[in-house]
Amino acid sequence: MLSVTDVHKVYPSGTRALRGVSLDVLPGTVHGLIGANGAGKSTLIKILSGVQTATSGTVAWRGEPVVWTSPAQALSAGMGAVHQHTPLVDSLTVLDNIFLGRHESVRWQAGRRTEELGVLCDRIGYHLDPLAPVGRLSIGARQMVSILQALARDPALVLLDEPTAALSPAERDILFRSVRRLRDQGTTFVYVSHFLDEILELTDHLTVLRDGAVVVDAPTADTGKDELITAIVGKRLARLEERPHTRDVPEAQPLLAVEELSSEGRFGPLSLEIRAGEVVGVAGLLGSGRTELLEAIFGADRSASGQVKVAGRRVRGRSPHASVRRGLALVPEDRSRQGLLPEWEIWRNTSLPYLSGLSRRRLVPDRARERALAGRALADLGIAAPSIDAPVGELSGGNAQKVVFAKWLYGPARVFLLDEPSAGVDVGAKADIIQLIHGLADAGHAVLIVSSEFEELLGACDRVLVMRRGQLIAERHVAATDLHELTALASGL
Repeated sequence: MLSVTDVHKVYPSGTRALRGVSLDVLPGTVHGLIGANGAGKSTLIKILSGVQTATSGTVAWRGEPVVWTSPAQALSAGMGAVHQHTPLVDSLTVLDNIFLGRHESVRWQAGRRTEELGVLCDRIGYHLDPLAPVGRLSIGARQMVSILQALARDPALVLLDEPTAALSPAERDILFRSVRRLRDQGTTFVYVSHFLDEILELTDHLTVLRDGAVVVDAPTADTGKDELITAIVGKRLARLEERPHTRDVPEAQPLLAVEELSSEGRFGPLSLEIRAGEVVGVAGLLGSGRTELLEAIFGADRSASGQVKVAGRRVRGRSPHASVRRGLALVPEDRSRQGLLPEWEIWRNTSLPYLSGLSRRRLVPDRARERALAGRALADLGIAAPSIDAPVGELSGGNAQKVVFAKWLYGPARVFLLDEPSAGVDVGAKADIIQLIHGLADAGHAVLIVSSEFEELLGACDRVLVMRRGQLIAERHVAATDLHELTALASGL
């Protein structure tokens, strides 16, 4: 169905993203594509879908060499794609987004689109309000809109780039059932994921990229998880696999105190405390209110009631500005929309929260100080980038996430609120992020983490709070619980 032969990609900056990649995708199969952040997966997907062109090499579609210079050409040939950050139009409805680019008559649109969407949703087993504005949907629902958008053209091959990163377990199961059903009907898939269990469960064949080159290409049934881990990151994974030592958190007054905090229809009222040097996790499934809790603590939910105190002093004003001044920092779930300005350079992103402190008389930004701070961040966090002048939108997911952290590390932040801090990053970058979190705690900060990966909470936290239907229903020390218990508590079992 698809053949890639000796494909190279070199960007004008000199970055070599692909180094002679070759692979074959057979009809009616799910072909897994995995590798660490920066391995070249997304670059290859963009070349296959017509977003970018290869520097050299050949792509053959159904036996014929092709050079697509736009996604429309690939789509017309039968190649659908769901990119890691699919650009949806927030102001349009679900229905309009799914059929965006289709030019039928107004009369046809009035009835047939809704009917066609209903049939498609029935095939997938996932239903959305066709008239709901996409901008008001959750991240998981937006991702499902992107998937429905790709499938609406009935493509022969679908490229799925990290499709489950923002999905709940139930949505993930729906997607897997749909992929299997469509595969059995003849549709071919290229499936990119950081989750090795997904790759082993869903795919028929897999290809592993490392540093832009193929290091494993084999049937999935012939490949074990340990072999994949070694191929992707080598010995670095050991840092993530090892159970961290149980740290002694000194008895002290809470650095963060949340008292009777609530937001109507979202969560609460609830209370919690975190001491200096402590890492506390919130385990909850999608819809439990976990993200809403962090946003309310940070002051982004102005309708919330209750009190938030940092080092015994109440945060007044209920706004992100007041929270930052009091020492709160937020790493949001959707870094591309809420945590970064993708078109801006690393150095301009890094200085944003505390720009006045890096300015002459707190009015005129001091570019030299901003650039020096960004250089320090690249060195301290191991951010892989050509220079501090690289736009953040060109970085891999793991490196972009490190820039989000870097924004807060050199200011007065004392309490870090982390929403899915390792979402969409590879296992090596996860290890780096967990090490960074432990470093924050060792420096006397308080850290509150929300994560849908409970294994991550067990590896990073001292305590775990379980959230369900807007309430904190349990608390466990990590040494006294396990994955099965947390899953049972969060799911209501």
